[in-house]
Amino acid sequence: MDRANLALASYLARQGGPVRLVAHRIAAELLAYPNVRFIQVPKPAGAYLLGEPLLDAAGRYWGLRTLAEGGEVVANGGNCTIPAVNWLHYVHAAYASEGTGSLVRRLKTVVSNRYYRHTERRAVRKARLVIANSERTREDILRATGISSERVHIIYLGSDPERFRPTPPEERRAARATLGWPEARRVAIFVGALGDRRKGFDTLFEAWARLCARGDWDVDLKVAGGGAQLESWRHKVRTRGLGERIQFLGFRKDIQVVMAAADLLVSPTRYESYGLGVHEALCTGLPALVSRATGVAERYPPELRALLLDDPDDAGELVQKLEAWRAQGPALAPHVAELSATLRAWTWDRMAAEMVGLLERERSR
Repeated sequence: MDRANLALASYLARQGGPVRLVAHRIAAELLAYPNVRFIQVPKPAGAYLLGEPLLDAAGRYWGLRTLAEGGEVVANGGNCTIPAVNWLHYVHAAYASEGTGSLVRRLKTVVSNRYYRHTERRAVRKARLVIANSERTREDILRATGISSERVHIIYLGSDPERFRPTPPEERRAARATLGWPEARRVAIFVGALGDRRKGFDTLFEAWARLCARGDWDVDLKVAGGGAQLESWRHKVRTRGLGERIQFLGFRKDIQVVMAAADLLVSPTRYESYGLGVHEALCTGLPALVSRATGVAERYPPELRALLLDDPDDAGELVQKLEAWRAQGPALAPHVAELSATLRAWTWDRMAAEMVGLLERERSR
């Protein structure tokens, strides 16, 4: 959501009109615009849950003031309850995160889930117009809130075609050399936080263990992402004797380099309103095996349905999908390239312009 919000704020700032940003933090590049005013909201003890009421209060104050001055207001989900535009990147009512770790941490997760669902439902019902990032998100919003379907519009997330673009062979070799990966060895990657079960790494781990047990599986797995369960997963990998087949890279800022060096992205996520990581992988020309229920799966043409996983809990199905990719990968390449071109053409600026156009049309009615 941070990348999408940055794209919209940057686009608006470049149009020259006054822009107010109410948030806990913003990208430094936005502060360089003289027409941008940043209203910083504190986050007590660094906790989002404690900062939410403050963000809502500040958002309502500045939002109502902006509306009174003839401006427009865009809020995210339950962050601010105001009769304006609500742009949802994630529907809390669609998936309840499972707490991990200590009892206090698990209780915090339960309290957070209930709080976010309540504020989300209240804010969306109050909104004049709701924008979803996929048909999946739109359907989740309608089920969770009961608002009329006419109020919810879909605008897909954009892309950065300069950063995420098809990788020429020489760049792929350079990326592999940078990461220390053998040139001839096939590599699949998983990108996501290891904080709970939502991203489906547990399913991928079990599938990978089954494949490696056979002896003829010649693909290694690299995991890009941090999270509270990272050390636990490292221990499980060592215990199962998979240290040579599964490598944890930790959180990466150079994810485009990791994607450039890989042969496949695997994302058996249990919930994803859209799936920007999958989207970005596809933009680089990387085939991406993803759960069918994610928002980004809507963008897949029929020729790539073999890369869609029906049940993110089914390690056996994932094994079959991975085996099929290993056997049919070259045949999928032209269709991946075609989808990649389509996604790259829908840039962040085009997304932002589409949103501005939608709001202007709605205001003129």
